[in-house]
Amino acid sequence: MTRSSRAAHRARSASQAGRARGRVRGSTTRTTPPMTATERLHRRDAADELVRSAYEQTALPADGVALVAVGGYGRGELAPHSDLDIVLIHDDQVTLGEEAAALWYPLWDSGASIDHSVRSLEQCSSAAADDLRVALGLLDLRHLAGDPNLTLRLRTAVLAQWRQSARDRLPALQEIVRARGERLGELAHAAVPDLKESAGGLRDATVLKALVATWLVDVPHADLERCRTHLLDARDALHAVAGRATDRVAPEHWEGVARHLGLADERAAQRHVRSQARRMTHLSRLTWRRVDAALGRRRTPRLGRRPDLQPLGQGVAIADGEVVLAPRARPDLDPTLLLRAAAEAAERGLVLAPPTAARLAREAAALPDPWPEEARGLLVRLLASGEGLRAVWETLDETGALPRLLPEWEQIRLLPHASVVHRYTVDRHVVETCIEAARLIRRVARPDLLVVAALLHDIGKGGTVDHSVAGEPVARTIARRLGFSDPDVAQIARLVRWHLLLAGTATTRDPEDPATVAAVVEHLPTVADIELLRQLSEADARATAPKAWTPWRAALIDDLARRCLAALGSAPASEDETPADDGPTGAAEPLPVRRRLTVEDVPGGQRVTVVAPDRTRLLADVAAVLALQRIRVHGARAWSTDGWGISVWEVEDTAADPALLATRLEAIEAGRLDPSSRLARPTPARLEPTVTVCAEASDRATVLEVRMDDRPGVVHLVAATLAAEGISVRSAHIATWGPQAVDVFYVQEPGGGPLSPERADAAAHAVRTALLAAVTLDHG
Repeated sequence: MTRSSRAAHRARSASQAGRARGRVRGSTTRTTPPMTATERLHRRDAADELVRSAYEQTALPADGVALVAVGGYGRGELAPHSDLDIVLIHDDQVTLGEEAAALWYPLWDSGASIDHSVRSLEQCSSAAADDLRVALGLLDLRHLAGDPNLTLRLRTAVLAQWRQSARDRLPALQEIVRARGERLGELAHAAVPDLKESAGGLRDATVLKALVATWLVDVPHADLERCRTHLLDARDALHAVAGRATDRVAPEHWEGVARHLGLADERAAQRHVRSQARRMTHLSRLTWRRVDAALGRRRTPRLGRRPDLQPLGQGVAIADGEVVLAPRARPDLDPTLLLRAAAEAAERGLVLAPPTAARLAREAAALPDPWPEEARGLLVRLLASGEGLRAVWETLDETGALPRLLPEWEQIRLLPHASVVHRYTVDRHVVETCIEAARLIRRVARPDLLVVAALLHDIGKGGTVDHSVAGEPVARTIARRLGFSDPDVAQIARLVRWHLLLAGTATTRDPEDPATVAAVVEHLPTVADIELLRQLSEADARATAPKAWTPWRAALIDDLARRCLAALGSAPASEDETPADDGPTGAAEPLPVRRRLTVEDVPGGQRVTVVAPDRTRLLADVAAVLALQRIRVHGARAWSTDGWGISVWEVEDTAADPALLATRLEAIEAGRLDPSSRLARPTPARLEPTVTVCAEASDRATVLEVRMDDRPGVVHLVAATLAAEGISVRSAHIATWGPQAVDVFYVQEPGGGPLSPERADAAAHAVRTALLAAVTLDHG
């Protein structure tokens, strides 16, 4: 096009383009009520008028050429400073010359910001096949001008190609989504979120619509559109406040965004926008889980009609990768059912089905005050589940189930941190602290106290009083309601009150000064306090920001913790070698003349008692029986007296049949059943097992402490390994703290007496080797 013809184009379109530009750009000084979908529609129509006018001024042929809007413009999502994404398409047989270039000049002259290209149908199909981003943009194409039949052909071809290739392409799209989320964080919780690119933002809304277009999965349309509309409103407001095209909401923008959205203040704006983003994130995670299930599921008529249920604990099952209620579950009669479903889902890395969580929130029987031991144990399992906690906790929150468990959560829900050091909102930071604490449970004697303190450490935020001070009485109330003993309640409250003390003192005070140690132990007077707070400090820092926990900071805190432990006279605590006087019956009663196995109902489960002539493999065989029946062991004590081996097992309520258990035990003893082969299949584990020789714990026996993820067959495997080494178990003390098994074995040589140091080390090595072979480690 010549210079004179370009001038003519400018003259013909100047007045109209100026009017359209004003409507497309919008005002940067707007103080009226919130932007609406109607205003976005007006911006789209103004842009369409501008583009069509430019097209009509060209000499492009009437057939075989069309102008289409793609991406956000195709969806009609123009913000005040959005670009116009347009593509001039043509039939493969049509050749375009200077008349195609003439299209862009009036658009540039108007001041509109355009992103344009010219492609044949074949080029569009090839680009969509090669580039997922191009494919996503073309899925939203909308006809603007020219040959509508050509637009229809392209849209039909793009959709057909997308659906046909979906199974091959969705894993790559999922990786793009995952990498973007890791890079930019979640809109709901990031300190400086990106309304478009952060996880839970507008980009995810586009991806969800693309997933629906595959016909493999569906998304709740009303939820998706509501969240998308609110986020578009927020972006409109952000453009108006910033006066330019931007998607990142800096802290100074929130006040203006609140004004443009008609909200009370900055905090109200953050809660509003972040709550929509959290819902979007929730929808995205659930949809991608269902995509995974759809891609991995075998296509059979049976699966298409009725889900294949895999029973889990009492009242819950797995269906299509989601934890759901079992067919005969009675939520109205089981107040622990919500916690059981959540714990099972989190530990297994599965989805807690939202309809299940919502139904349990409505119908489940209320937990008593205080909670029973079973409920408290399930909560600890949930909190210590690691990465699986994040999505399950989100589901509990989104479905309204969380207030049933922790009504105080509303105080910190979507609460922004006052400090820019934090990368998350307060509620998400707390969940991340629990996840980090779950990695550290091997290091403390009471993992349950560690993860509960992690949950409650910032519960006092949101008011004007120092959050540590405000949080202490709240934590005390919650811990008491959860059913912890008075000493445990006091310890949790101390950890919450002083959760910043160790880190703050280590980095600001001289550890050589006796007053420094005195200042810490004055408030944390027990060895357990120091040990728990050391791990809580690390979990809190790691959940704050990537650089908040450094080797330098860790060394300072470790040094101060060692000095405090020394001041408190720290020494290994010895385990009681015999059952308590008021322990389970069996030892106090007259010993039977032959083997006896009984099952009795007790609060929170059942108690299995076995009394039999003592032998080296007895403990291993009894443990194998329970493992083969998939009976979860909460705790156990085993000991020998007068030639008899006695073990008492506290287990979950599975209606265990004593006759069946006795038959299984007899078959193992007779060699007809080999439990090792049936229990040999490795199971996933997050943390490596640890086996420690407690050298100072006993003068009469060698004490081995075993810690690992709770799984069927742990006790059997340890006892069988020791038996194979020719080592007898004098007594055993089995405990399960949340997802962690903490098992202590007092072992002796067959003739009595403790093992030599060399033999003790060899035994520990053999047990650890056996345990490592029984798990597949997942460090993610």
